[in-house]
Amino acid sequence: MDFNSPELIAFIKTCIQEDCGDGDHSSLASIPAGTQGHSRLLLKETGVIAGMELAQTILNVIDPSIVFTPYHRDGEHLTKGTLLAEAKGSVHSLLLAERLLLNFMQRLSGIATQTAEMVKLTEGYKAKILDTRKTTPGLRLLEKWAVKTGGGENHRIGLYDMIMLKDNHVDCSGGITSAVNRTVDYLQKHNKSLKIEVETRNMDEVREALEIGKVDRIMLDNFTPDACKEAVEWIAGRCETEASGGIHTGNLREYAATGVDYISLGALTHSVKSLDISMKTKSMIA
Repeated sequence: MDFNSPELIAFIKTCIQEDCGDGDHSSLASIPAGTQGHSRLLLKETGVIAGMELAQTILNVIDPSIVFTPYHRDGEHLTKGTLLAEAKGSVHSLLLAERLLLNFMQRLSGIATQTAEMVKLTEGYKAKILDTRKTTPGLRLLEKWAVKTGGGENHRIGLYDMIMLKDNHVDCSGGITSAVNRTVDYLQKHNKSLKIEVETRNMDEVREALEIGKVDRIMLDNFTPDACKEAVEWIAGRCETEASGGIHTGNLREYAATGVDYISLGALTHSVKSLDISMKTKSMIA
């Protein structure tokens, strides 16, 4: 991910404005202008860190004169008490950056940590962990980056880079066969090359989707592990398979054992617990 892209910098500026308004009056009122300070970023619980490069970008946008010294890199699994980084510069700038920087790093690190835990649970099986579109509006690219930082993989980024015919598409178009045939015609007409995935709710729909012969991946939605295994054996490598719905830490390994290619988990981004990180700042005045 490009942490210096114009789009990301513009987004950071919007976030700063949301927080700062017409000024950080707490700092402006209580701390003399020009006061220099020293901040320490400390990890307060064990997990996978994500957001070190982003922190540097945030500080650069707020005040390019701040000197940021990272001691670890994104994707590292670190223990509670680890000193992540230090920053030196204007106290006003450091305090302005604090909450935005922590909000991003804590959430992204929480996503990376949870993803790493899910990936570990599938060790020994071929199933790959996928995210979904159940992301925080405006933060999708960052949250999906955090999933990859934790060892997972991205599903489609949005509605534009892959066809997914879900239950509503199927029901509104008159069935799987109609939905897929219409989709193939649409892609040909618009000269688009996109993979087609179909969500199925039972074995009859799995068979129908497979018989069409134009589907790249079949999603097994809310299938039990036994039903998922049956479907995977029926499909027998003729297209990719994805399990989704009702999957959690307690049964994830059981689903991985079915032989499915992918397991998608909305909880990676919509139900994540932020990782606890602190940023403490002190004046450099003797």
